Amino acid sequence: MRIELATSAGRPEQPNEDWASVALPASGQGGSLVVLDGVTPPQGDDGCVHGVPWFTARLGGALLELTTSGHDLELTGILSTAIRRTADAHRQTCDLSHVRTPQATVVVVRWGGAGGDVEYLVLSDSTLLLESPSGEVRAVLDDRIDRLPREALRTHASADALRNAEGGFFTAAADPSVASRAVTGRVPRAGVRSLTALTDGASRWTDLFKEGDWTDCVALLRTSGPQALIDRVRAVETATREQGEPFRWKLHDDATAVFVEP
Repeated sequence: MRIELATSAGRPEQPNEDWASVALPASGQGGSLVVLDGVTPPQGDDGCVHGVPWFTARLGGALLELTTSGHDLELTGILSTAIRRTADAHRQTCDLSHVRTPQATVVVVRWGGAGGDVEYLVLSDSTLLLESPSGEVRAVLDDRIDRLPREALRTHASADALRNAEGGFFTAAADPSVASRAVTGRVPRAGVRSLTALTDGASRWTDLFKEGDWTDCVALLRTSGPQALIDRVRAVETATREQGEPFRWKLHDDATAVFVEP
């Protein structure tokens, strides 16, 4: 089994709000991974005294523990339980009804031993790539935010109106029922050569900058590793700034990539 992980803060003076980890059970059979991309709130009140890194660390830790120990639970049930557990940890001190309460995108993958399945869950705009033994790469995406008109997300107020709302997009915040909104599935482990989880700061190499397709992305990860992908993203971001090209999103975003050959 091969596991490689790299993460980089978008700005060195600010904490990295991504969270990622991989766990292998004591039996040595199978494993699980969790990748979260904390949603950076705009300046102002978000109703929480803790902040996004506190939230992603607790949600991520709960997800990793439950995916490793809760083999009788579906991934949607695990996400629901982890959200509830995290909410309970700051319910008494924070306003969890605030639309900008700390929240995150989610990728969870769990794979069994030989002959088992690879189960997955994706919520919001992080990316999961599944590579088949023949080299075909399939992107598992929750693309609801990408299907919204750009003008609908132009201001913080308009984005807030669509956040965790019907007709909008969904993230893991304080409502456990959001787990039912995730994109889920399973495939035979024998049909998965590799799996890759990317936050949008890393996936932009493909989906924003068009430096290569998803197959090229997996090839780069296999030959050079996750840090090389992030380094290439940073190089393109810097070149974009130096050329004076307009940049609709953050110039540099937190970027995380996990590559696993189970």
